[in-house]
Amino acid sequence: MPRIPSHGRTRKFLIASVLGLGTAGSLGMALIQSVTPANAQIAVFDPTNYNQNLLTAARALQQINNQIQSLQNQAQMLTNQAKNLSRIDFPELQQLTATLQQIDRLMGQAQGIDFHVAGLDQQFRSLYPQQYNSALTAGQQAQNAKVRFDAAMAAFRQTMSVQSQVAENVAADQSTLAALAARSQGAEGALQAQQATNQLLALVAKQQFQIQTLMAAQYRAETIDAARRAQSELDARGRTQKFLGTGTAYTPQ
Repeated sequence: MPRIPSHGRTRKFLIASVLGLGTAGSLGMALIQSVTPANAQIAVFDPTNYNQNLLTAARALQQINNQIQSLQNQAQMLTNQAKNLSRIDFPELQQLTATLQQIDRLMGQAQGIDFHVAGLDQQFRSLYPQQYNSALTAGQQAQNAKVRFDAAMAAFRQTMSVQSQVAENVAADQSTLAALAARSQGAEGALQAQQATNQLLALVAKQQFQIQTLMAAQYRAETIDAARRAQSELDARGRTQKFLGTGTAYTPQ
């Protein structure tokens, strides 16, 4: 086998090296081309953009919370308006009216001189004439005095009946007052509070009516009795004058 000179071997080594470098370069380019599309699909994290998106989402959430709070406030306002328009019943009104009607019936039972203006003068003149009628007999005068006495007694009896009825009503008004006060304290809205106040005023008005009626009955009885005493004095003076005559017991002939 012939020997290759040393400079020949060096040349072959250089050529092999160049060919190896070319192959490695081609392989590297192929690897780069195959890896480059895969690297292009990786998402890049941007902190500034992320913070901006997070702030935008927080602001949107705050706006939603504000809208929810506004709707809740409107719902509460509507609820309060409904409470202000709610009404309460007043079943005690019928009871108050019934008690006043009972007193009116008692006042209508007045005898002798009633509480009607029409015919008052005629009734008073019939029982208490302004002049002594000397033509009346003693029996007639006694009968008239008894009629006046009976009228006075009937007036006092009627006054006591009214007093008894008022006393019973006052006892019943205690429970009514407690119910109205509780309803006033438990009022939900302005309308219920106003209605409860009106109901309390109705109870006060009813009691004032009772007092006025009682005073009318009391004053009537006192007036009738005073008129009876005055008429008795007038009749006594008339009988005395009739008994004494002209003051001359004997006239000589």
